[in-house]
Amino acid sequence: MDGGTSAAPNRSPSEFVKTVLGKPVIVRLHSGVEYRGILACLDGYMNIALEQTEEYVNGELKNKYGDAFVRGNNVLYISAQKKRTL
Repeated sequence: MDGGTSAAPNRSPSEFVKTVLGKPVIVRLHSGVEYRGILACLDGYMNIALEQTEEYVNGELKNKYGDAFVRGNNVLYISAQKKRTL
């Protein structure tokens, strides 16, 4: 999506998750909905817990949640997000 500029060669998915734990991420669902927030934890089924979560539908902010849990079978991808400016 970003032309491969942030992708590290030879980095496994588990290494990626370790680097983004506690940092801002974008979680895209199969439905196209995106959740942006701080990655609190992730399990082997890709169930995701986010903090300071924002829900985006068609690129438009729809809702804000303190904490959110996303079931892993709905997840299309997880992407590192640049730091948010508050």
